[in-house]
Amino acid sequence: MMAAAQDSPVYLGFDFSTQQLKVVAIDENLNVVHQNNVQFDSELPEFRTQGGVHIHGDRLTVTSPVLMWVKALDLLLDKAKRAGLDFSRVRALSGSGQQHGSVYWRRGASETLQNLDPDQNLHQLLQGSFSLGDCPVWMDSSSSQQCQDLQAAAGGALRLADITGSRAYERFTGNQIAKLRQTRPDEFQDTERISLVSSFAASLFLGGYAAIDYSDGSGMNLLDIRSRSWSEICLEATAPHLDRLLGAPLPSTSVLGPVSSYFVRRHGFSESCRVAAFTGDNPASLAGMRLQPGDIAVSLGTSDTVFLWIQQPRPALEGHVFCNPVDWRAFMALLCFKNGSLTRERIRNECAGGSWELFSAALRDTPLGNNGNIGFYFDSMEITPPAVGVHRFDSDDNKVSSLSPVEEVRALLEGQFLSRRLHAERLGYSIIPGTRVLATGGASSNQEILQVLSDVFNAPVYTIDVSNSACLGSGYRALHALVAESGASFFDVVKKAPEPQLVATPHPTAQEVYGRMLKRFARLEERVLQEPRPLSRSNQSV
Repeated sequence: MMAAAQDSPVYLGFDFSTQQLKVVAIDENLNVVHQNNVQFDSELPEFRTQGGVHIHGDRLTVTSPVLMWVKALDLLLDKAKRAGLDFSRVRALSGSGQQHGSVYWRRGASETLQNLDPDQNLHQLLQGSFSLGDCPVWMDSSSSQQCQDLQAAAGGALRLADITGSRAYERFTGNQIAKLRQTRPDEFQDTERISLVSSFAASLFLGGYAAIDYSDGSGMNLLDIRSRSWSEICLEATAPHLDRLLGAPLPSTSVLGPVSSYFVRRHGFSESCRVAAFTGDNPASLAGMRLQPGDIAVSLGTSDTVFLWIQQPRPALEGHVFCNPVDWRAFMALLCFKNGSLTRERIRNECAGGSWELFSAALRDTPLGNNGNIGFYFDSMEITPPAVGVHRFDSDDNKVSSLSPVEEVRALLEGQFLSRRLHAERLGYSIIPGTRVLATGGASSNQEILQVLSDVFNAPVYTIDVSNSACLGSGYRALHALVAESGASFFDVVKKAPEPQLVATPHPTAQEVYGRMLKRFARLEERVLQEPRPLSRSNQSV
């Protein structure tokens, strides 16, 4: 962390995530000059959360106390001030929130927000401002019936995906709102505004209701992602007069207004400090990673997540298309693959004696394309595509029961990365000149794994530090929002940020080998999907 000159401007990025509230302060050169956080479970034990949430008796309903988030902000600002952060230097702030979660403001809360007494804490002042004390969050999967109802109203799952960017998911906000209206009508009647976690947080800083931004709004099953307005079909299927409760959505690059006088008088913010639209944590991470047109980010973790920048979306039954948070004319997509690092570790243990060195050697000792052998490794029920089990094929597309240990290692990785590429392209992604693959997560430290990734995508692979990507992305977005109206692009603003590191470039034969292999892989995946499988339901988490 660098120390900023005493009077130089700073920009704040907040992240209201599931388990903690974080803040990062950056200077004009994008150096991090302060960071801080509040852990919900340990620092706010009175809310009795585990992992920041309450899991209810049915194991499907998962909520978080809204006043915990408010109290965490009181605590975080006090900690930052004690650590020497001078709020009078903050020119603009933005933030992100865990996606899909929703907050229900009680009638009269708008009045309260506009007249906050700077001698009191926010959590004391807002004690009676929420019609629902516990908010549904992204881990909730209790709204299956409402999902079916919404898809029926829209004309099927694919039609709903075409309008909103995703088929109906239990955690998506529209289905949670429909469930609340049906199961808790009194609380619903008492609600004057519904916010996402992101726009709720922005409302605290604004001293009034903040608009939902296009990008986070795309995770609700309610926004028409092409017209960037609420879909009438979806609104009507969810709740009457819902547009009044949601307010009109705004571009993610918008400046919402000046910071509330409460923060000026209590914390010493400047009256000229601007609040930029807050967005979801996934869109904010896209900004933090500074994805550009044609780029793809692959997070190699327990589950693998793929982030894409796309121009022409083709929403499908798998994955999610959102409005892009840094360029309102573009889109981003997210794909989640459940079988990630645990499957890689199982194959390492079985075929490479538990050693990453031997695993890497197997990749070096086998040719690109693996002599035509292809494998699908779904140890647990996969999300993308919905299949389970291990399926191996030889070069003639015959099913085989085993491969040699070194072929098994390569079949696993080529299969995983071909799957990432196939499903990305189905959502409208295309590899273009200048495409970069940004690799993050645990496996991104293994050179041989990254080489296979580079070969399969026929593009250079870079590694990037994303430990604070949602916070950093929010700080970058705050800075960009101040100049966005004058036409400056996000990339003009972030060009001083540290460059990702080039770690692998594709082999000269990669395009030819994997271009052919991808077509075979798609055909074989269809075969795998047609096989009978055990009945199992999987709840995807993004």
